[in-house]
Amino acid sequence: MSNSGQKHISFSELKLWKECPHKRKLVYEDKLKGFVGNIYTAFGTAVHLACEKGYTENSGPEDRKKIFVKSFEEETGRLGIEQDSEWEKFKEQGLILSSEAVSITKQHFPDWEVFSAEEKLYESIDSENYNFKGFIDLILKKGDKYILIDWKTCSWGWDARRKSDKMTVYQLSYYKNFFAKKYNIDLNNIETYFILLKRTAKKNRVELLRVTNGQKRLDNSKKLLTNALVNIKKGFNIKNRLSCRFCEFKNTEHCT
Repeated sequence: MSNSGQKHISFSELKLWKECPHKRKLVYEDKLKGFVGNIYTAFGTAVHLACEKGYTENSGPEDRKKIFVKSFEEETGRLGIEQDSEWEKFKEQGLILSSEAVSITKQHFPDWEVFSAEEKLYESIDSENYNFKGFIDLILKKGDKYILIDWKTCSWGWDARRKSDKMTVYQLSYYKNFFAKKYNIDLNNIETYFILLKRTAKKNRVELLRVTNGQKRLDNSKKLLTNALVNIKKGFNIKNRLSCRFCEFKNTEHCT
């Protein structure tokens, strides 16, 4: 949320609010530094970039590997992460995924053209003085049909519970809804996918996971978003003690 100009909320901020409204306030209103990243996030950033360039610049497998390594070195260097045996293991896993992810995705959608990558959303939320802000990793188009893709790096994959978790699938619900609003596209002409990039899997390292976003799910996701904004605007920033265990603000002056 911005304190100047048009106010906005992202899916990351909404997810943090759902986790703990007080923590959201600390990060987005008080501007305290929360989680800044680790080797997992550095890995994800680098693989995402390699996948993006694989589509937008039609980079081949070897070029994608180079893109991954350069980004991974930069991201881990920024975070002060040592290039030890663990780092090397992540690097090798990233080289495999950077080579395979785009090729496998193109096999699944062979006749689709690239509409955009890192598509920015900044669309008004109905009845609220807020915009929804987000970036869609990749959008493919064929005729009047669209596919919205979000790359997700993970270890061995997602179990059934994660695949059906509301706050997981709602990310694509918001992307579908606000992308349709931005371009005045029929919701029925948009499909949404997570593409799971499995770092430690021995086989099936790239999994296409279609997420159905019918009207009921879109309506439910909108209700959650509206509820969050009502509470944020009223300053209801309660602490969710159930989420304290791994919180970086636990037992600090900001949250005792």
